[in-house]
Amino acid sequence: MSVTWDDIGGLVDAHERFLAGSLIESDVRDSVLDSWKRCRSAGLEPRRLLVPYRADVTLDDHFLHAADPVLNDLTASLADFGMAVALCDGRGRMVRRLGGHPGLRERLDEVRFAPGFDASETVVGTNGVGTALVERGPVYVSGREHFADCLQPFACAGAPVRDPLSGRIEAVLDLTCLRDQGDPAMVRTVREAARSIEARLLDQATRRERALLAAYRRADGHPQTWPKQPEGLSSGPDGGVAALPRLDLVVLRAKAEELLASPHRTLDEVALPSGRTATLLRRQVTGEAGEIGVAVEARVLGGPRLRHVAPSPLSARGTENTSAGRAATATEPAPAAPTTAPRPPAPTPRQDIPAPAAPPPAVTRTVGTVVPEPQAPGPAEPDGHGVGAEGWLLLVGEPGVGRLAVLARRRLELLHDATVRIGTTLDVTRTAEELAEVTVPRFADFVAVDLPDPVLRGEEPEELGGRTALRRVAIRSVRKDPHNLYDVGDTVEYVPSTPQARSLETRQSVLEPVLAEAGGWIAQDPERLERVLAAGIHSLITVPLRARGTTLGVVSFYRSLQPASFEDDDLSLAQELAGRAAICIDNARRYTREHNTALTLQRSLLPRGRSEQSAVEVAYRYLPAQAGVGGDWFDVIPLSGARVALVVGDVVGHGLHAAATMGRLRTAVHNFCSLDLSPDDLLTHLDDLVGRLDRGEGWAAEGTPDSGIVGATCLFAVYDPVSRRCTLTRAGHPLPAVVAPDGTVEFVDLPSCPPLGLGGLPFETVELELAEGSQLVLYTDGLVEDRHRDIDAGLDLLRAVLARAGRPPEETCEAVLDALLPARPGDDVALLVARTHTLAADHVAQWDLPSDPAVVSRSRAAVTDRLAAWGLGDLAFTTELIASELVTNAIRHATGPVQLRLLRDRALICEVSDGSGTSPRLRRARSTDEGGRGLFLVAQLTERWGTRYTPNGKIIWTEQPLP
Repeated sequence: MSVTWDDIGGLVDAHERFLAGSLIESDVRDSVLDSWKRCRSAGLEPRRLLVPYRADVTLDDHFLHAADPVLNDLTASLADFGMAVALCDGRGRMVRRLGGHPGLRERLDEVRFAPGFDASETVVGTNGVGTALVERGPVYVSGREHFADCLQPFACAGAPVRDPLSGRIEAVLDLTCLRDQGDPAMVRTVREAARSIEARLLDQATRRERALLAAYRRADGHPQTWPKQPEGLSSGPDGGVAALPRLDLVVLRAKAEELLASPHRTLDEVALPSGRTATLLRRQVTGEAGEIGVAVEARVLGGPRLRHVAPSPLSARGTENTSAGRAATATEPAPAAPTTAPRPPAPTPRQDIPAPAAPPPAVTRTVGTVVPEPQAPGPAEPDGHGVGAEGWLLLVGEPGVGRLAVLARRRLELLHDATVRIGTTLDVTRTAEELAEVTVPRFADFVAVDLPDPVLRGEEPEELGGRTALRRVAIRSVRKDPHNLYDVGDTVEYVPSTPQARSLETRQSVLEPVLAEAGGWIAQDPERLERVLAAGIHSLITVPLRARGTTLGVVSFYRSLQPASFEDDDLSLAQELAGRAAICIDNARRYTREHNTALTLQRSLLPRGRSEQSAVEVAYRYLPAQAGVGGDWFDVIPLSGARVALVVGDVVGHGLHAAATMGRLRTAVHNFCSLDLSPDDLLTHLDDLVGRLDRGEGWAAEGTPDSGIVGATCLFAVYDPVSRRCTLTRAGHPLPAVVAPDGTVEFVDLPSCPPLGLGGLPFETVELELAEGSQLVLYTDGLVEDRHRDIDAGLDLLRAVLARAGRPPEETCEAVLDALLPARPGDDVALLVARTHTLAADHVAQWDLPSDPAVVSRSRAAVTDRLAAWGLGDLAFTTELIASELVTNAIRHATGPVQLRLLRDRALICEVSDGSGTSPRLRRARSTDEGGRGLFLVAQLTERWGTRYTPNGKIIWTEQPLP
């Protein structure tokens, strides 16, 4: 399938609009658009490029030896298509250019696309070589998809070539043709060729391993076939090694890999899990073709643990064995001599095993490990101190092999620890801190995590890009002074050329192995970052934190004390660590959003401020649980006659549903209180409401499971400051506490009634007389009961804390919470403390009136005199009219004794009681009616009025604001 210019002609406009800053998300392939963004961040100009050339660019001979046959075959197969084949090094600089028809070669020469050409994306923009390096995978770029104008006549496909053992990108293979001849199938061709080179590299490594093993065998004088195992040792695939327990063998292999990777150690002693001791010896091996490698041997000691002296340079196996034998001190008993026959003395070293006067240097070329067949057991020591040691060959290979094996194991351990330690809480900041803690110092020397503020609040973040304001939420460093630009809590804005901004813009990781050459990173703050480089920070990986298609922030890994720069394998590990952390951060963000939503809902439904009443002085606390908000609630509701209602409740469950149910119940209690229902009647109505809510949840959405709300508990109390009487009732709620003015604490023995929602049983009340200054303490069960403490112990502790005289309610709340609550309670807690007041006797006026119409005038006179004494003469006229109307109605329409009472509280309260249970109704009188306007006038002259029922009748009450 060929792609003609007409098919991609729309890219012309898209490219121009992109350069002008317009959004073109739907007009260009994602990979191309990401590359354009990187080019723009690097400051490239499509019409003007400055391409540096290097004439001495080359690749290792072993790589070229593997690549040349593949390149020749590829060039020959593409001869009929006229495509050019280019081989570039791991930095994007061209090493070779092969093939291509004359017209293509002429066009390529015009743009100097020849050996020495720097095709990295930061230099020439989007292209098959540089973009493949950045994407770390095969790419196809055609025509206008190139960022630079000079490359737009071409189509190209590139693929990285990796070392099959280290994973490092060693080169990039590229196919280039004229744009009209381009075909996306070129990607498959170049990818297969890259894999062929990688296979030949692996084959070369295998041959090197075999050569090193052969050199080791020749050095020890062994024939091609190994001697038979001595008697007393079990046979197996690994001979004597297989005779060890499996766990011992695992430990030996791990220590051997570390010793093979260490350039400055020749001997190690290992305590095996079985209780035995093993000595590992490291020997240098040189093959006939010059391969330099290392052999690691194991000697398992059956006797006491040896105390080895510091090893001296060893030139032969006999010397090594003698050193090991002489290491036993004279105070230690010599182990029994081995029962097996001793091995003949080691032969004189051959010329191909150089005496290691100094530890062999680490070899950059890496090959795989080899576990050959075992050797015969080692001889008894000639000095008579036989140690029962038997030696076997464990590993043969180049030092890089051990390094790779050790790194692989450490990376697996790091990933395991990251899985265990990251995401232990549903807190965004703590999760970011855990990511930094896990990776320092095992992976990086300095780590910084930056997140936008919406993520910290639990909100959905907007699309992140260059110049996006982030917040530094976590820092971890091996140094006390990490030389960082930003501290925790600072606002971070990265300039577009920085690796962090490029990661956010392209949603891809960025590797900067040499920070001194990363001009975009230095541009953030040149003066400060030059000092950072001088302090030793030399390598960087930035990874965007992405989860479920959303970018949540960016994490930066730096190295300073670790001399090795970050590599491709490190990049993969960083991506894996950041990916796991991003999922945990997103989970924490979502939980934060749900938690904040539920908490906001609950707080909006709980009381705000203190209600206007004089009956009690109140203090309260609400603490949400660690697991989330629940259904605990409280309220202080002013009632008629200067009374006040105190209520505390607890809805079963947690979360939004419990908070919403709590809001329904609190609203219902307010409505029932407006009817002046008695406490037991109010709980009866509330019980019926909870039952209907619970039953209604099951069929509100057909096919959905029940919400799980099975009821609620509630404690309701009404206090009258005139009589100092308090009426209480409860529905499955913990007992309230009463603290007398002298500090005596008593839990009110209320009848045990079932929780709300169960129905079927009546609620009983208890009436107390409270001395002025008493404290009534109402609470939910989360205060006195948890997993580590039963309710009886909690009540005893609460009693002890409350037993103090003269303490204000606020101090009582603080003392109770400090003594009874842990740092992070498992259940939400509501606490309400009310200290009682008494309405002074001179603020109460009361008259008993006979059922005689003549008493109305005397009542008006008594009201006038009392208001004058209180200094409320301005209210005399309206109060006379109100009292006259209410008393007249009671005498005319009611039965029993009539009583008139005036209360001077926050408002002027006028009450008329009688023995009738009939409540008057407000109605609009017609123009021809002679009566029916009295109650209407009362309603107009007062701020509030109503009726409440008593066991002996009813009370009509009114309230007028004081002047």
